[in-house]
Amino acid sequence: MTRRPLPATIATRLVPAALLTLLASGCVSLAPDYERPALPVPATYAAGPETPAAAAAADIAWQAYFPDPVLQGLIATALDNNRDLRNALLRVEEARALYGIQRADQYPTIGAQADGARSRVPGDLNLTGQPQISSQYQVGLGMASWELDFWGRVRNLKDAALQNYLASDAAARAATLSLIAEVADSYLSLRELDERLALTRETIASREESLRIFRRRYEVGSISKLDLTQVETLWQQAKALGADLEQARAEQAHALALLLGAPLDLPSLPARLDDSAVMRDLPPGLPSELLVNRPDIVAAEHRLKASNANIGAARAAFLPSITLTGAFGTASAELDGLFAGGSRAWNFAPSISLPIFDAGRRSATVDLAEARRDQAVASYEQTIQTAFKDVSDALSARRWLAEQVEVLRATVDAQSERARLAQLRYDHGASPYLEVLDAQRDLLAAQQKLAQTRRALLSSRVRLYAALGGGTQAAAPAQAASGLRNAGSR
Repeated sequence: MTRRPLPATIATRLVPAALLTLLASGCVSLAPDYERPALPVPATYAAGPETPAAAAAADIAWQAYFPDPVLQGLIATALDNNRDLRNALLRVEEARALYGIQRADQYPTIGAQADGARSRVPGDLNLTGQPQISSQYQVGLGMASWELDFWGRVRNLKDAALQNYLASDAAARAATLSLIAEVADSYLSLRELDERLALTRETIASREESLRIFRRRYEVGSISKLDLTQVETLWQQAKALGADLEQARAEQAHALALLLGAPLDLPSLPARLDDSAVMRDLPPGLPSELLVNRPDIVAAEHRLKASNANIGAARAAFLPSITLTGAFGTASAELDGLFAGGSRAWNFAPSISLPIFDAGRRSATVDLAEARRDQAVASYEQTIQTAFKDVSDALSARRWLAEQVEVLRATVDAQSERARLAQLRYDHGASPYLEVLDAQRDLLAAQQKLAQTRRALLSSRVRLYAALGGGTQAAAPAQAASGLRNAGSR
Protein backbone atom coordinates (compact mmCIF):
# COMPACT_ATOMS: atom_id res chain seq x y z
CA MET A 1 0.00 0.00 0.00
CA THR A 2 1.58 3.28 -1.06
CA ARG A 3 1.40 6.31 1.19
CA ARG A 4 -0.12 9.45 -0.24
CA PRO A 5 1.76 12.69 0.53
CA LEU A 6 0.09 15.24 2.75
CA PRO A 7 -1.60 18.11 0.96
CA ALA A 8 0.57 21.20 0.85
CA THR A 9 -1.85 23.28 2.92
CA ILE A 10 -1.90 20.69 5.75
CA ALA A 11 1.85 20.23 5.66
CA THR A 12 2.52 23.96 5.92
CA ARG A 13 0.38 24.06 9.10
CA LEU A 14 1.72 20.93 10.80
CA VAL A 15 5.43 21.43 10.25
CA PRO A 16 5.77 24.82 12.01
CA ALA A 17 3.62 23.59 14.92
CA ALA A 18 5.72 20.46 15.35
CA LEU A 19 8.92 22.49 15.06
CA LEU A 20 7.81 24.94 17.72
CA THR A 21 6.80 22.10 20.06
CA LEU A 22 10.17 20.45 19.56
CA LEU A 23 12.04 23.66 20.23
CA ALA A 24 10.02 24.40 23.37
CA SER A 25 10.44 20.92 24.83
CA GLY A 26 14.01 20.28 23.81
CA CYS A 27 15.67 23.14 25.64
CA VAL A 28 18.69 22.52 27.82
CA SER A 29 19.20 23.75 31.36
CA LEU A 30 22.33 25.56 32.47
CA ALA A 31 21.47 25.24 36.16
CA PRO A 32 24.00 23.22 38.20
CA ASP A 33 22.91 19.75 39.26
CA TYR A 34 21.26 19.88 42.67
CA GLU A 35 22.87 17.90 45.49
CA ARG A 36 21.46 17.95 49.00
CA PRO A 37 24.17 19.13 51.44
CA ALA A 38 25.46 16.58 53.92
CA LEU A 39 23.76 16.43 57.32
CA PRO A 40 25.78 18.88 59.50
CA VAL A 41 24.80 17.18 62.80
CA PRO A 42 25.56 13.84 64.53
CA ALA A 43 23.66 10.73 63.49
CA THR A 44 21.95 10.40 66.87
CA TYR A 45 20.79 12.71 69.64
CA ALA A 46 22.69 13.05 72.89
CA ALA A 47 19.88 11.17 74.64
CA GLY A 48 20.97 7.97 72.85
CA PRO A 49 20.63 6.08 69.54
CA GLU A 50 16.86 5.71 69.58
CA THR A 51 15.19 4.23 66.51
CA PRO A 52 11.97 5.50 64.96
CA ALA A 53 8.80 4.20 66.54
CA ALA A 54 5.67 3.02 64.80
CA ALA A 55 3.98 6.36 65.49
CA ALA A 56 6.49 9.16 64.96
CA ALA A 57 5.65 12.72 65.93
CA ALA A 58 5.12 13.73 62.30
CA ASP A 59 2.40 11.08 61.95
CA ILE A 60 0.48 12.17 65.06
CA ALA A 61 -2.12 14.83 64.38
CA TRP A 62 -2.38 17.54 67.01
CA GLN A 63 -5.91 16.39 67.90
CA ALA A 64 -4.47 13.00 68.89
CA TYR A 65 -1.46 14.42 70.70
CA PHE A 66 -3.49 16.91 72.77
CA PRO A 67 -6.56 14.97 73.98
CA ASP A 68 -7.67 17.72 76.39
CA PRO A 69 -10.98 18.96 74.84
CA VAL A 70 -10.51 22.49 76.18
CA LEU A 71 -7.05 22.74 74.63
CA GLN A 72 -8.35 21.28 71.36
CA GLY A 73 -10.99 24.00 71.21
CA LEU A 74 -8.41 26.72 71.83
CA ILE A 75 -6.11 25.39 69.10
CA ALA A 76 -8.98 25.15 66.62
CA THR A 77 -9.98 28.75 67.38
CA ALA A 78 -6.41 29.94 66.89
CA LEU A 79 -6.09 28.13 63.56
CA ASP A 80 -9.23 29.90 62.37
CA ASN A 81 -8.52 33.38 63.68
CA ASN A 82 -4.80 33.98 64.29
CA ARG A 83 -3.68 36.89 62.10
CA ASP A 84 -0.04 35.82 61.77
CA LEU A 85 -1.12 32.44 60.43
CA ARG A 86 -3.60 34.13 58.12
CA ASN A 87 -0.79 36.25 56.66
CA ALA A 88 1.36 33.16 56.20
CA LEU A 89 -1.42 31.43 54.27
CA LEU A 90 -1.94 34.54 52.13
CA ARG A 91 1.76 34.55 51.31
CA VAL A 92 1.28 31.02 49.96
CA GLU A 93 -1.46 32.31 47.66
CA GLU A 94 0.82 35.14 46.58
CA ALA A 95 3.65 32.72 45.74
CA ARG A 96 1.26 30.47 43.83
CA ALA A 97 0.09 33.41 41.73
CA LEU A 98 3.68 34.42 41.00
CA TYR A 99 4.41 30.87 39.91
CA GLY A 100 1.41 30.98 37.57
CA ILE A 101 2.70 34.21 36.01
CA GLN A 102 6.19 32.79 35.52
CA ARG A 103 4.89 29.50 34.14
CA ALA A 104 2.82 31.36 31.53
CA ASP A 105 6.03 32.82 30.06
CA GLN A 106 6.82 29.39 28.59
CA TYR A 107 3.95 29.71 26.15
CA PRO A 108 3.17 32.30 23.47
CA THR A 109 0.63 35.02 24.14
CA ILE A 110 -2.00 35.15 21.40
CA GLY A 111 -4.66 37.80 21.18
CA ALA A 112 -7.35 38.95 18.79
CA GLN A 113 -7.38 42.49 17.53
CA ALA A 114 -9.48 44.60 15.23
CA ASP A 115 -8.75 48.16 14.17
CA GLY A 116 -9.80 50.65 11.61
CA ALA A 117 -8.44 53.99 10.46
CA ARG A 118 -9.51 56.79 8.10
CA SER A 119 -7.28 59.69 7.11
CA ARG A 120 -7.43 62.73 4.82
CA VAL A 121 -4.34 64.09 3.10
CA PRO A 122 -4.48 67.66 1.67
CA GLY A 123 -3.89 68.10 -2.04
CA ASP A 124 -0.62 69.97 -1.64
CA LEU A 125 0.86 66.95 0.14
CA ASN A 126 0.33 64.41 -2.66
CA LEU A 127 1.24 64.14 -6.32
CA THR A 128 -2.31 64.46 -7.66
CA GLY A 129 -2.87 67.86 -6.13
CA GLN A 130 -6.27 66.70 -4.93
CA PRO A 131 -7.17 65.90 -1.33
CA GLN A 132 -7.37 62.18 -0.68
CA ILE A 133 -9.34 60.22 1.92
CA SER A 134 -8.10 56.71 2.67
CA SER A 135 -9.38 53.92 4.92
CA GLN A 136 -7.81 50.80 6.37
CA TYR A 137 -9.51 48.00 8.32
CA GLN A 138 -7.85 44.97 9.80
CA VAL A 139 -8.94 41.92 11.86
CA GLY A 140 -6.65 39.12 12.96
CA LEU A 141 -4.82 37.11 15.59
CA GLY A 142 -1.44 38.25 16.83
CA MET A 143 1.35 36.60 18.78
CA ALA A 144 3.37 38.83 21.04
CA SER A 145 7.11 38.50 21.40
CA TRP A 146 7.69 34.87 22.43
CA GLU A 147 11.12 33.69 23.47
CA LEU A 148 12.27 30.28 22.23
CA ASP A 149 13.73 28.83 25.39
CA PHE A 150 16.76 27.05 23.90
CA TRP A 151 18.94 27.52 26.99
CA GLY A 152 16.31 26.98 29.68
CA ARG A 153 16.23 30.55 30.97
CA VAL A 154 12.43 30.74 31.13
CA ARG A 155 12.15 27.19 32.42
CA ASN A 156 14.66 27.86 35.21
CA LEU A 157 12.78 31.00 36.23
CA LYS A 158 9.60 28.92 36.31
CA ASP A 159 11.33 26.25 38.42
CA ALA A 160 12.59 28.91 40.82
CA ALA A 161 9.06 30.29 41.17
CA LEU A 162 7.74 26.77 41.81
CA GLN A 163 10.33 26.16 44.53
CA ASN A 164 9.52 29.51 46.12
CA TYR A 165 5.85 28.54 46.17
CA LEU A 166 6.63 25.19 47.78
CA ALA A 167 8.87 26.97 50.29
CA SER A 168 6.07 29.34 51.22
CA ASP A 169 3.70 26.38 51.62
CA ALA A 170 6.19 24.66 53.96
CA ALA A 171 6.71 27.94 55.83
CA ALA A 172 2.94 28.17 56.36
CA ARG A 173 2.94 24.64 57.77
CA ALA A 174 5.81 25.65 60.05
CA ALA A 175 3.80 28.67 61.19
CA THR A 176 0.81 26.40 61.85
CA LEU A 177 2.89 24.02 63.96
CA SER A 178 4.47 26.92 65.83
CA LEU A 179 1.05 28.38 66.57
CA ILE A 180 -0.23 25.05 67.88
CA ALA A 181 2.78 24.77 70.20
CA GLU A 182 2.43 28.37 71.38
CA VAL A 183 -1.26 27.93 72.19
CA ALA A 184 -0.59 24.68 74.06
CA ASP A 185 2.27 26.22 76.04
CA SER A 186 0.26 29.34 76.83
CA TYR A 187 -2.65 27.19 78.00
CA LEU A 188 -0.32 25.19 80.26
CA SER A 189 1.10 28.40 81.69
CA LEU A 190 -2.43 29.63 82.42
CA ARG A 191 -3.31 26.36 84.14
CA GLU A 192 -0.08 26.53 86.17
CA LEU A 193 -1.01 30.00 87.41
CA ASP A 194 -4.51 28.78 88.25
CA GLU A 195 -3.05 25.96 90.34
CA ARG A 196 -0.60 28.26 92.10
CA LEU A 197 -3.39 30.75 92.75
CA ALA A 198 -5.55 28.01 94.27
CA LEU A 199 -2.71 26.99 96.58
CA THR A 200 -2.09 30.61 97.53
CA ARG A 201 -5.77 31.30 98.22
CA GLU A 202 -5.95 28.26 100.48
CA THR A 203 -2.86 29.49 102.29
CA ILE A 204 -4.29 33.02 102.63
CA ALA A 205 -7.51 31.62 104.08
CA SER A 206 -5.61 29.38 106.50
CA ARG A 207 -3.32 32.17 107.65
CA GLU A 208 -6.23 34.57 107.99
CA GLU A 209 -7.89 32.11 110.35
CA SER A 210 -4.62 31.75 112.26
CA LEU A 211 -4.38 35.54 112.53
CA ARG A 212 -7.90 35.70 113.95
CA ILE A 213 -7.02 33.12 116.60
CA PHE A 214 -3.74 34.81 117.52
CA ARG A 215 -5.43 38.19 117.83
CA ARG A 216 -7.87 36.66 120.29
CA ARG A 217 -4.99 35.12 122.21
CA TYR A 218 -3.17 38.42 122.26
CA GLU A 219 -6.25 40.19 123.56
CA VAL A 220 -6.47 37.79 126.49
CA GLY A 221 -2.74 38.08 127.14
CA SER A 222 -1.73 34.50 126.33
CA ILE A 223 0.83 35.47 123.61
CA SER A 224 3.19 38.35 123.02
CA LYS A 225 2.91 41.12 120.44
CA LEU A 226 5.87 39.55 118.62
CA ASP A 227 3.95 36.32 117.97
CA LEU A 228 1.00 38.31 116.65
CA THR A 229 3.14 40.38 114.26
CA GLN A 230 4.85 37.22 112.97
CA VAL A 231 1.50 35.66 112.12
CA GLU A 232 0.36 38.89 110.49
CA THR A 233 3.58 39.05 108.48
CA LEU A 234 3.01 35.52 107.20
CA TRP A 235 -0.54 36.44 106.16
CA GLN A 236 0.58 39.62 104.37
CA GLN A 237 3.27 37.69 102.47
CA ALA A 238 0.67 35.21 101.22
CA LYS A 239 -1.61 38.08 100.12
CA ALA A 240 1.27 39.76 98.25
CA LEU A 241 2.02 36.50 96.46
CA GLY A 242 -1.66 36.15 95.57
CA ALA A 243 -1.80 39.65 94.08
CA ASP A 244 1.36 38.97 92.07
CA LEU A 245 -0.09 35.74 90.69
CA GLU A 246 -3.38 37.44 89.84
CA GLN A 247 -1.50 39.99 87.72
CA ALA A 248 0.56 37.27 86.01
CA ARG A 249 -2.60 35.27 85.34
CA ALA A 250 -4.35 38.25 83.73
CA GLU A 251 -1.35 38.94 81.48
CA GLN A 252 -1.15 35.28 80.47
CA ALA A 253 -4.86 35.30 79.59
CA HIS A 254 -4.31 38.38 77.42
CA ALA A 255 -1.40 36.67 75.65
CA LEU A 256 -3.50 33.58 74.99
CA ALA A 257 -6.36 35.70 73.62
CA LEU A 258 -3.91 37.36 71.22
CA LEU A 259 -2.81 33.95 69.95
CA LEU A 260 -6.41 32.89 69.52
CA GLY A 261 -7.30 36.04 67.62
CA ALA A 262 -10.63 35.95 69.46
CA PRO A 263 -11.91 36.58 73.01
CA LEU A 264 -10.84 33.97 75.54
CA ASP A 265 -13.80 32.06 76.96
CA LEU A 266 -12.64 29.23 79.24
CA PRO A 267 -15.06 26.93 81.05
CA SER A 268 -14.66 26.28 84.77
CA LEU A 269 -11.68 23.98 85.17
CA PRO A 270 -10.29 22.01 88.10
CA ALA A 271 -7.55 23.84 89.95
CA ARG A 272 -5.00 21.05 89.53
CA LEU A 273 -3.95 20.05 86.03
CA ASP A 274 -4.00 16.34 85.25
CA ASP A 275 -0.59 15.81 83.66
CA SER A 276 -1.43 12.49 82.02
CA ALA A 277 -4.58 13.86 80.35
CA VAL A 278 -2.85 16.71 78.52
CA MET A 279 -0.57 14.92 76.04
CA ARG A 280 1.23 11.70 75.27
CA ASP A 281 4.94 10.92 75.31
CA LEU A 282 7.06 10.78 72.16
CA PRO A 283 10.11 8.91 70.85
CA PRO A 284 12.63 11.26 69.20
CA GLY A 285 13.56 9.06 66.24
CA LEU A 286 16.69 9.96 64.24
CA PRO A 287 18.05 13.36 63.12
CA SER A 288 17.79 12.39 59.45
CA GLU A 289 14.00 12.26 59.80
CA LEU A 290 13.96 15.99 60.45
CA LEU A 291 14.77 16.58 56.77
CA VAL A 292 11.28 15.48 55.76
CA ASN A 293 9.34 16.11 58.98
CA ARG A 294 10.38 19.65 59.93
CA PRO A 295 8.54 22.10 57.65
CA ASP A 296 11.13 24.85 58.23
CA ILE A 297 13.86 22.52 56.92
CA VAL A 298 11.68 21.60 53.93
CA ALA A 299 11.17 25.31 53.24
CA ALA A 300 14.91 26.00 53.47
CA GLU A 301 15.64 23.22 50.97
CA HIS A 302 13.07 24.55 48.51
CA ARG A 303 14.67 27.99 48.76
CA LEU A 304 18.04 26.34 48.06
CA LYS A 305 16.62 24.67 44.95
CA ALA A 306 15.17 28.01 43.82
CA SER A 307 18.56 29.70 44.11
CA ASN A 308 20.07 26.82 42.14
CA ALA A 309 17.59 27.39 39.30
CA ASN A 310 18.31 31.13 39.31
CA ILE A 311 21.94 30.35 38.49
CA GLY A 312 20.79 28.59 35.32
CA ALA A 313 18.70 31.60 34.32
CA ALA A 314 21.64 33.93 34.90
CA ARG A 315 23.99 31.76 32.83
CA ALA A 316 21.51 31.68 29.93
CA ALA A 317 21.85 35.45 29.57
CA PHE A 318 25.28 34.89 27.93
CA LEU A 319 23.73 33.04 24.97
CA PRO A 320 21.65 34.29 22.02
CA SER A 321 18.00 35.04 22.62
CA ILE A 322 15.49 34.24 19.85
CA THR A 323 11.99 35.69 19.92
CA LEU A 324 9.07 35.31 17.54
CA THR A 325 6.40 37.88 16.74
CA GLY A 326 3.65 37.43 14.19
CA ALA A 327 0.05 38.06 13.17
CA PHE A 328 -2.48 36.54 10.78
CA GLY A 329 -5.80 37.98 9.63
CA THR A 330 -7.49 40.04 6.96
CA ALA A 331 -7.04 43.64 5.87
CA SER A 332 -8.87 45.86 3.41
CA ALA A 333 -9.36 49.48 2.49
CA GLU A 334 -13.12 48.93 2.68
CA LEU A 335 -15.00 47.59 5.68
CA ASP A 336 -17.12 45.24 3.54
CA GLY A 337 -13.98 43.86 1.92
CA LEU A 338 -12.44 42.47 5.08
CA PHE A 339 -13.50 38.92 4.36
CA ALA A 340 -13.41 39.06 0.59
CA GLY A 341 -11.07 36.90 -1.41
CA GLY A 342 -7.47 38.03 -1.44
CA SER A 343 -7.77 40.07 1.78
CA ARG A 344 -5.58 37.73 3.81
CA ALA A 345 -2.73 39.49 5.58
CA TRP A 346 0.06 38.19 7.80
CA ASN A 347 3.43 39.12 9.18
CA PHE A 348 6.15 37.07 10.81
CA ALA A 349 9.10 38.72 12.56
CA PRO A 350 11.69 36.48 14.22
CA SER A 351 14.55 38.26 15.93
CA ILE A 352 17.80 37.19 17.50
CA SER A 353 19.90 39.15 19.95
CA LEU A 354 23.38 38.35 21.17
CA PRO A 355 24.87 40.46 23.94
CA ILE A 356 28.40 41.63 23.15
CA PHE A 357 29.38 44.19 25.76
CA ASP A 358 27.59 45.08 28.99
CA ALA A 359 30.48 46.18 31.25
CA GLY A 360 30.35 42.91 33.23
CA ARG A 361 26.65 43.06 34.10
CA ARG A 362 25.95 39.43 33.14
CA SER A 363 29.02 38.12 34.96
CA ALA A 364 27.99 40.03 38.06
CA THR A 365 24.47 38.60 37.76
CA VAL A 366 25.87 35.05 37.76
CA ASP A 367 28.12 35.90 40.71
CA LEU A 368 25.10 37.28 42.55
CA ALA A 369 23.07 34.14 41.87
CA GLU A 370 25.92 31.92 43.06
CA ALA A 371 26.42 34.01 46.19
CA ARG A 372 22.73 33.73 47.00
CA ARG A 373 22.93 29.96 46.41
CA ASP A 374 25.82 29.76 48.90
CA GLN A 375 23.78 31.79 51.39
CA ALA A 376 20.87 29.39 50.91
CA VAL A 377 23.20 26.44 51.62
CA ALA A 378 24.38 28.09 54.84
CA SER A 379 20.79 28.88 55.86
CA TYR A 380 19.73 25.30 55.12
CA GLU A 381 22.54 23.86 57.24
CA GLN A 382 21.86 26.33 60.04
CA THR A 383 18.17 25.40 60.00
CA ILE A 384 19.12 21.73 60.43
CA GLN A 385 21.48 22.55 63.28
CA THR A 386 18.80 24.65 64.98
CA ALA A 387 16.31 21.80 64.62
CA PHE A 388 18.83 19.36 66.12
CA LYS A 389 19.37 21.71 69.05
CA ASP A 390 15.60 22.11 69.56
CA VAL A 391 15.12 18.35 69.78
CA SER A 392 18.16 17.88 72.00
CA ASP A 393 17.05 20.65 74.37
CA ALA A 394 13.54 19.21 74.59
CA LEU A 395 14.88 15.72 75.29
CA SER A 396 17.20 17.03 78.01
CA ALA A 397 14.39 19.05 79.57
CA ARG A 398 12.05 16.05 79.50
CA ARG A 399 14.62 13.87 81.26
CA TRP A 400 15.86 16.24 83.94
CA LEU A 401 12.57 17.99 84.65
CA ALA A 402 10.98 14.59 85.30
CA GLU A 403 13.65 13.98 87.95
CA GLN A 404 13.07 17.44 89.43
CA VAL A 405 9.33 16.77 89.69
CA GLU A 406 9.96 13.58 91.67
CA VAL A 407 12.39 15.38 93.98
CA LEU A 408 9.99 18.29 94.51
CA ARG A 409 7.09 15.97 95.30
CA ALA A 410 9.19 14.36 98.00
CA THR A 411 10.20 17.84 99.18
CA VAL A 412 6.56 18.96 99.47
CA ASP A 413 5.74 15.85 101.51
CA ALA A 414 8.70 16.52 103.80
CA GLN A 415 7.84 20.21 104.17
CA SER A 416 4.21 19.35 104.99
CA GLU A 417 5.37 17.04 107.79
CA ARG A 418 7.84 19.65 108.99
CA ALA A 419 5.11 22.32 109.16
CA ARG A 420 2.82 19.94 111.09
CA LEU A 421 5.53 19.06 113.61
CA ALA A 422 6.58 22.70 114.01
CA GLN A 423 2.98 23.66 114.81
CA LEU A 424 2.79 20.86 117.39
CA ARG A 425 6.03 21.95 119.02
CA TYR A 426 4.81 25.55 119.22
CA ASP A 427 1.41 24.49 120.64
CA HIS A 428 3.23 22.59 123.39
CA GLY A 429 5.61 25.47 124.09
CA ALA A 430 8.68 23.58 122.87
CA SER A 431 9.69 26.15 120.21
CA PRO A 432 9.04 29.78 119.25
CA TYR A 433 6.56 30.64 116.51
CA LEU A 434 9.45 31.63 114.24
CA GLU A 435 10.00 27.92 113.60
CA VAL A 436 6.39 27.57 112.45
CA LEU A 437 6.76 30.70 110.31
CA ASP A 438 9.80 29.29 108.50
CA ALA A 439 8.20 25.88 107.98
CA GLN A 440 5.00 27.29 106.48
CA ARG A 441 6.89 29.72 104.27
CA ASP A 442 9.12 26.90 102.94
CA LEU A 443 6.07 24.66 102.37
CA LEU A 444 4.33 27.28 100.24
CA ALA A 445 7.52 27.89 98.26
CA ALA A 446 7.94 24.15 97.61
CA GLN A 447 4.32 23.82 96.47
CA GLN A 448 4.73 26.74 94.09
CA LYS A 449 7.99 25.35 92.73
CA LEU A 450 6.41 21.93 92.16
CA ALA A 451 3.55 23.47 90.15
CA GLN A 452 6.04 25.45 88.05
CA THR A 453 8.25 22.43 87.36
CA ARG A 454 5.32 20.20 86.43
CA ARG A 455 4.23 22.80 83.90
CA ALA A 456 7.80 23.08 82.58
CA LEU A 457 7.87 19.30 82.09
CA LEU A 458 4.64 19.43 80.09
CA SER A 459 5.98 22.37 78.08
CA SER A 460 9.08 20.33 77.21
CA ARG A 461 6.79 17.72 75.66
CA VAL A 462 5.08 20.43 73.63
CA ARG A 463 8.47 21.68 72.44
CA LEU A 464 9.54 18.14 71.54
CA TYR A 465 6.38 17.63 69.48
CA ALA A 466 7.03 20.87 67.58
CA ALA A 467 10.77 20.21 67.23
CA LEU A 468 10.10 16.82 65.64
CA GLY A 469 7.69 18.32 63.12
CA GLY A 470 4.60 17.05 64.90
CA GLY A 471 1.60 16.34 62.71
CA THR A 472 3.19 17.53 59.46
CA GLN A 473 2.74 14.17 57.74
CA ALA A 474 -0.71 13.60 59.24
CA ALA A 475 -1.94 16.99 58.06
CA ALA A 476 -3.24 17.31 54.52
CA PRO A 477 -0.72 19.08 52.26
CA ALA A 478 -1.64 22.04 50.11
CA GLN A 479 -4.10 20.96 47.46
CA ALA A 480 -2.15 22.47 44.61
CA ALA A 481 1.31 21.36 45.74
CA SER A 482 1.31 17.93 44.12
CA GLY A 483 -0.21 19.32 40.94
CA LEU A 484 2.41 22.04 40.78
CA ARG A 485 5.18 19.52 41.29
CA ASN A 486 3.84 17.56 38.32
CA ALA A 487 3.53 20.74 36.30
CA GLY A 488 7.13 21.60 37.13
CA SER A 489 8.31 18.42 35.46
CA ARG A 490 6.68 19.35 32.17
